[in-house]
Amino acid sequence: MTSKKLLLHICCAPCACYSVDILRADAYDITGYWFNPNIHGFREYSKRLMALGYYASKISMSIIEDNYSSSEWFRDTADHEGKDRCRACYSMRINAVAERAASEGFDGFSSTLFYSKHQSHNIMKEIAEEAGIKHGLEFVYRDFRQGWKEGIRMSRELGLYRQQYCGCVFSEIERFHVSKKS
Repeated sequence: MTSKKLLLHICCAPCACYSVDILRADAYDITGYWFNPNIHGFREYSKRLMALGYYASKISMSIIEDNYSSSEWFRDTADHEGKDRCRACYSMRINAVAERAASEGFDGFSSTLFYSKHQSHNIMKEIAEEAGIKHGLEFVYRDFRQGWKEGIRMSRELGLYRQQYCGCVFSEIERFHVSKKS
Protein backbone atom coordinates (compact mmCIF):
# COMPACT_ATOMS: atom_id res chain seq x y z
CA MET A 1 0.00 0.00 0.00
CA THR A 2 1.34 3.41 -1.00
CA SER A 3 1.05 6.18 1.57
CA LYS A 4 -0.49 9.47 0.57
CA LYS A 5 1.78 12.45 1.08
CA LEU A 6 0.16 14.87 3.51
CA LEU A 7 1.32 18.36 4.40
CA LEU A 8 0.20 18.98 7.98
CA HIS A 9 0.00 22.55 9.23
CA ILE A 10 1.27 22.44 12.82
CA CYS A 11 0.27 25.19 15.21
CA CYS A 12 2.45 23.81 18.03
CA ALA A 13 4.19 20.61 19.08
CA PRO A 14 1.69 19.62 21.81
CA CYS A 15 -1.19 19.75 19.30
CA ALA A 16 0.85 17.65 16.87
CA CYS A 17 1.45 14.68 19.19
CA TYR A 18 -1.96 13.02 18.98
CA SER A 19 -2.72 14.34 15.49
CA VAL A 20 0.42 12.90 13.90
CA ASP A 21 -0.11 9.53 15.56
CA ILE A 22 -3.67 9.29 14.21
CA LEU A 23 -2.71 10.33 10.68
CA ARG A 24 0.25 7.97 10.59
CA ALA A 25 -2.03 5.15 11.75
CA ASP A 26 -4.19 6.02 8.73
CA ALA A 27 -1.09 5.46 6.53
CA TYR A 28 -0.31 9.09 5.70
CA ASP A 29 3.28 10.08 5.00
CA ILE A 30 3.40 13.35 6.93
CA THR A 31 5.54 16.41 6.47
CA GLY A 32 4.98 19.15 9.03
CA TYR A 33 4.34 22.71 7.90
CA TRP A 34 5.18 25.57 10.25
CA PHE A 35 3.44 28.81 9.32
CA ASN A 36 2.16 30.74 12.32
CA PRO A 37 2.58 34.51 11.88
CA ASN A 38 -0.17 34.94 14.48
CA ILE A 39 2.14 34.00 17.34
CA HIS A 40 2.81 37.17 19.26
CA GLY A 41 6.25 37.91 20.48
CA PHE A 42 9.21 36.51 18.62
CA ARG A 43 10.43 34.87 21.84
CA GLU A 44 7.13 32.95 22.11
CA TYR A 45 7.30 32.10 18.42
CA SER A 46 10.84 30.78 18.83
CA LYS A 47 9.93 28.66 21.89
CA ARG A 48 7.12 26.99 19.97
CA LEU A 49 9.26 26.43 16.89
CA MET A 50 12.08 24.93 18.98
CA ALA A 51 9.61 22.58 20.70
CA LEU A 52 8.36 21.47 17.28
CA GLY A 53 11.92 20.88 16.07
CA TYR A 54 12.62 18.71 19.10
CA TYR A 55 9.38 16.76 18.65
CA ALA A 56 9.95 16.31 14.91
CA SER A 57 13.44 14.92 15.55
CA LYS A 58 12.03 12.44 18.08
CA ILE A 59 9.48 11.06 15.59
CA SER A 60 11.54 11.43 12.37
CA MET A 61 9.25 13.96 10.71
CA SER A 62 10.44 16.57 8.23
CA ILE A 63 9.33 20.16 8.74
CA ILE A 64 8.89 22.92 6.20
CA GLU A 65 9.23 26.28 7.89
CA ASP A 66 7.64 29.26 6.19
CA ASN A 67 8.44 32.92 6.78
CA TYR A 68 7.46 34.65 9.99
CA SER A 69 5.49 37.69 8.92
CA SER A 70 3.61 39.21 11.81
CA SER A 71 3.08 42.42 9.80
CA GLU A 72 1.08 40.48 7.18
CA TRP A 73 -0.92 38.81 9.93
CA PHE A 74 -1.75 42.16 11.55
CA ARG A 75 -2.62 43.63 8.14
CA ASP A 76 -5.06 40.80 7.43
CA THR A 77 -6.65 40.57 10.88
CA ALA A 78 -6.47 44.03 12.48
CA ASP A 79 -9.87 45.21 11.22
CA HIS A 80 -11.64 42.17 12.65
CA GLU A 81 -12.80 41.36 16.16
CA GLY A 82 -13.44 38.13 18.04
CA LYS A 83 -14.52 35.19 15.87
CA ASP A 84 -14.08 37.28 12.70
CA ARG A 85 -10.42 37.82 13.60
CA CYS A 86 -10.02 34.09 14.21
CA ARG A 87 -11.67 33.38 10.82
CA ALA A 88 -9.17 35.68 9.09
CA CYS A 89 -6.29 34.02 10.95
CA TYR A 90 -7.51 30.50 10.13
CA SER A 91 -7.95 31.50 6.51
CA MET A 92 -4.41 32.86 6.24
CA ARG A 93 -2.81 29.74 7.70
CA ILE A 94 -5.05 27.11 6.11
CA ASN A 95 -4.79 28.68 2.66
CA ALA A 96 -1.01 28.85 3.07
CA VAL A 97 -0.75 25.11 3.81
CA ALA A 98 -3.05 24.23 0.90
CA GLU A 99 -1.10 26.44 -1.50
CA ARG A 100 2.23 25.01 -0.34
CA ALA A 101 0.93 21.43 -0.56
CA ALA A 102 -0.26 22.02 -4.13
CA SER A 103 3.00 23.66 -5.22
CA GLU A 104 5.13 20.85 -3.77
CA GLY A 105 3.13 17.90 -5.06
CA PHE A 106 1.45 16.66 -1.89
CA ASP A 107 -1.71 14.58 -2.16
CA GLY A 108 -3.49 16.48 0.59
CA PHE A 109 -3.29 18.75 3.60
CA SER A 110 -4.64 19.13 7.11
CA SER A 111 -3.97 21.05 10.31
CA THR A 112 -3.39 20.34 13.97
CA LEU A 113 -5.75 23.22 14.68
CA PHE A 114 -8.43 20.51 14.58
CA TYR A 115 -6.98 19.11 17.83
CA SER A 116 -7.87 22.13 19.92
CA LYS A 117 -11.10 22.35 21.88
CA HIS A 118 -10.65 26.13 21.79
CA GLN A 119 -10.84 26.59 18.01
CA SER A 120 -13.95 26.94 15.84
CA HIS A 121 -13.98 23.66 13.95
CA ASN A 122 -16.89 24.46 11.66
CA ILE A 123 -15.28 27.68 10.48
CA MET A 124 -11.89 26.01 9.96
CA LYS A 125 -13.44 23.07 8.15
CA GLU A 126 -15.36 25.35 5.80
CA ILE A 127 -12.19 27.32 4.99
CA ALA A 128 -10.15 24.14 4.47
CA GLU A 129 -12.74 22.52 2.21
CA GLU A 130 -12.77 25.66 0.03
CA ALA A 131 -8.95 25.72 -0.03
CA GLY A 132 -8.88 22.07 -1.08
CA ILE A 133 -11.23 22.75 -3.99
CA LYS A 134 -9.30 25.88 -4.99
CA HIS A 135 -5.97 24.02 -5.07
CA GLY A 136 -7.26 20.66 -6.33
CA LEU A 137 -6.18 18.80 -3.21
CA GLU A 138 -7.74 16.50 -0.70
CA PHE A 139 -8.44 18.22 2.61
CA VAL A 140 -8.03 15.50 5.23
CA TYR A 141 -10.39 16.24 8.08
CA ARG A 142 -10.07 14.53 11.41
CA ASP A 143 -11.66 15.74 14.62
CA PHE A 144 -8.66 15.22 16.87
CA ARG A 145 -10.41 16.65 19.95
CA GLN A 146 -11.27 13.17 21.20
CA GLY A 147 -7.56 12.74 21.89
CA TRP A 148 -7.24 15.96 23.89
CA LYS A 149 -6.16 14.29 27.15
CA GLU A 150 -3.94 11.77 25.36
CA GLY A 151 -2.16 14.58 23.50
CA ILE A 152 -1.55 16.43 26.75
CA ARG A 153 -0.15 13.26 28.32
CA MET A 154 2.10 12.66 25.31
CA SER A 155 3.42 16.23 25.23
CA ARG A 156 4.16 16.20 28.96
CA GLU A 157 5.92 12.86 28.67
CA LEU A 158 8.16 14.36 25.98
CA GLY A 159 8.75 17.50 28.05
CA LEU A 160 7.43 19.78 25.31
CA TYR A 161 6.92 23.48 25.87
CA ARG A 162 3.20 24.01 26.49
CA GLN A 163 1.91 27.52 25.85
CA GLN A 164 -1.00 29.03 27.74
CA TYR A 165 -2.74 30.90 24.92
CA CYS A 166 -3.55 30.54 21.23
CA GLY A 167 -0.68 32.69 20.11
CA CYS A 168 -1.95 36.08 19.00
CA VAL A 169 -1.62 39.18 21.11
CA PHE A 170 -5.39 39.34 21.46
CA SER A 171 -5.61 35.83 22.92
CA GLU A 172 -2.79 36.66 25.29
CA ILE A 173 -4.64 39.76 26.50
CA GLU A 174 -7.89 37.79 26.83
CA ARG A 175 -6.11 35.13 28.89
CA PHE A 176 -4.99 37.68 31.48
CA HIS A 177 -8.26 39.59 31.36
CA VAL A 178 -10.30 36.45 32.01
CA SER A 179 -8.04 35.25 34.82
CA LYS A 180 -8.26 38.65 36.57
CA LYS A 181 -12.07 38.46 36.45
CA SER A 182 -12.06 34.98 38.00
